[in-house]
Order: sequence, then C-alpha cells, then structure tokens
Amino acid sequence: MRKRLLAMATLTVLVFAACNSSGTGGSGAPGGTGAAGGGCLVGVSWNNYDQERWKKADEPAIKKAIEAGGGTYTSTDAHDASEQQNKDIDTLINKGVKVIILLAKDAASITPAVTKAEQAGIQIIGYDRLIEDEKALYITFNNKRVGTIMAQELLAVQPTGNYAIIKGDPGDANAKFLRDGMDEGGLKAAVDSGKVKIVGEQNTPNWDTTGAKNEMQAILNANNNKVDAVLSENDGMATGVSQALQAVGLNIPLSGQDGDAAALNRVALGQQTVSVWKNAFALGETAGNAAIQMCAGTKLADVKAPSDLPDASKPADLASHPFTTPGGKTVTSFILNPTPIKKDNLSAVIDSGWVTKDQVCAKVTPGSVTPC
Repeated sequence: MRKRLLAMATLTVLVFAACNSSGTGGSGAPGGTGAAGGGCLVGVSWNNYDQERWKKADEPAIKKAIEAGGGTYTSTDAHDASEQQNKDIDTLINKGVKVIILLAKDAASITPAVTKAEQAGIQIIGYDRLIEDEKALYITFNNKRVGTIMAQELLAVQPTGNYAIIKGDPGDANAKFLRDGMDEGGLKAAVDSGKVKIVGEQNTPNWDTTGAKNEMQAILNANNNKVDAVLSENDGMATGVSQALQAVGLNIPLSGQDGDAAALNRVALGQQTVSVWKNAFALGETAGNAAIQMCAGTKLADVKAPSDLPDASKPADLASHPFTTPGGKTVTSFILNPTPIKKDNLSAVIDSGWVTKDQVCAKVTPGSVTPC
C-alpha cells in the first residue's frame, strides 16, 4: 500500500511538472494577463510572403504574440497560388496545429480546405482578408474606411476632372470594400454631379505592380493622357501607376495604402497624395493574441483585443463584434482603424519604426518636408 501511494505521489508531481513546462501566460494576453498557450501550435498560411509588409511587420508581431502566450509559431507560403494554399492547409493540419491564421489568396477556392481543417477541430482566423465562414474569426482593418479616406483626400486636391480607378484582385473581398468606401467618401456624389468622370476602372489580378502599370498605360492611351487623378487601391499597384504616369510626364493626385517605403517616399517627393497606413504591427499582435485565447478554449464572442494597441489603430472597444459579410453571413470580427499618411504627418510612420527617415527622405529636398 505504501509503495502504491508513493508511486501515485510521484506520478502527480510528474504530471504537474509537465503541465507547468508547457508554458502559460505572457505580456501579449489581453490587459497583460496570462493565457493558456502551452502546447498551442499556431500555423499561418501566407498567400504570398514576398510582399514587403508581411515579413516586415505582420509576421514578427504574430510570432511575438504567440510566443508571449506560450505557443509555438509555424508557417507556409503559397506563392500566390490557390492550389498550393489548399495543399498548405493540409500540411498545417498534418503538423497538428490548433489554430490557422489564414491570409487567403482566394476566399472561394480555399473553402474546401477550411472546411477540412474545421472538421479536424482546428479553428480559423481570416487574416486581413474575409472568409465567408461563420465559424472563423475575422481580423482586419476597416477597409471600407480606407477607400473612403482615399476618395476624400484626392477629391480635396482634385475635386473635378477625369479619374482612373485601379482596383485589386477580383477574388479578394477587400477590393470591393475599398471601392464601396470610395463612393461613400464622395466619389459617387462627384460623378453624379458631373464634376468627376471615371475614364477607366480595372481590377488587377494578384494586386500586381506590373499589371497595374499596364492597365494605367491602357487608360492613358485611351484618353490621350487626359487623366487628372488616380485612385489606386494599394501602394504596390500605385508603384506601377506612378511608373506609367512618369513615362508620359504626368504628376497627378494618386492614392495607395499599406505604407510601403517606396510609396511614403513618393508622398515626401510630392508624387503620391496619400498612403493609407494600416499598422500591421497592431493587426499581427491582435491575431497572434486571439489565437492563444482560442487555443485556451475561449469562445469567439469572448475573445478580446490586446489592451496595449496604439490608440490610432485600436477598435472602439476591446470586445469582438459581429460583421455582416457580402454573402449575408455573420462572422465574429475585430476591425482596426487605418491612418492616412500625407506630407504633414510622415513623422508618424518614422517614429513608429515602420520605416526609416532615410527611406522616406531619399532624394527629397532638405527642409521641403518636416521629417526630411
């Protein structure tokens, strides 16, 4: 009997030690409190890791939040191929992940893989791109608001004339959210009043820089270069648009988003009006933190955003909210706020560590812009 009690006591100590060693808590949890992340393997499926933003901000922030909560990070890269991303989900399932943070190449084509993961008991976070799935958590910025800001900023400096619109990938719901936001930002009213004429509007597969350049060239050719402003839905495409404009000697109002270094330099040089910056450090932290909470068994409706997010990006409150998708489904979401970056507030992205002063001020006349 004594031997049996001694064996049971030894087993209890070993089990307690094993549970303790798995790791819990961390500064990334909401309000700085602990979250049970031990044994939590979180997989991220990137649609295309080559994009500047993912490796510079989103991934480091996601990884830091996961590890702060005691979890482990792993990832795959689909290299902009839907078929590969479906295979990548299988890879993550086989690795034994408990949560997948999914940056979808194409929300429709990824559906079978998402369903398979959920059937395996894996939870899904739709990261920055919507998945029409009521079981998934959706974490993004207010993309309609991004489009609204773009239209407002361009209309403020160019209230009349010929506008071109270079939209993102047709398979990405964000492209439509942005376009709808433009109309809400005054574009539709300006068109209806006759002040603005849209002389070209084109979706760009993969949000591709070269594709955007070719589309802009075609619009310029069709209109004898008579274009007065361009609403580009992101900075990568704005790079292609800018190249096409410079080739014909045009320097006109131009929008973008993401705060790419090249775009912020164009803002400083006066070659781009606005880059709507989405603080990807904050988005990544929110996603990694949510994954740890979900691993711990927290219901989607009870997941909280981190309390230490920058005020400019923070949601109205830290609770998740219902979001109605274009397909009429209701998903649980965190919607962070974007920040327009123009000449007068370029210091914000430098001070945050997003970009360096040298990147922003390259070839800029000293004294022409505050940080330069």
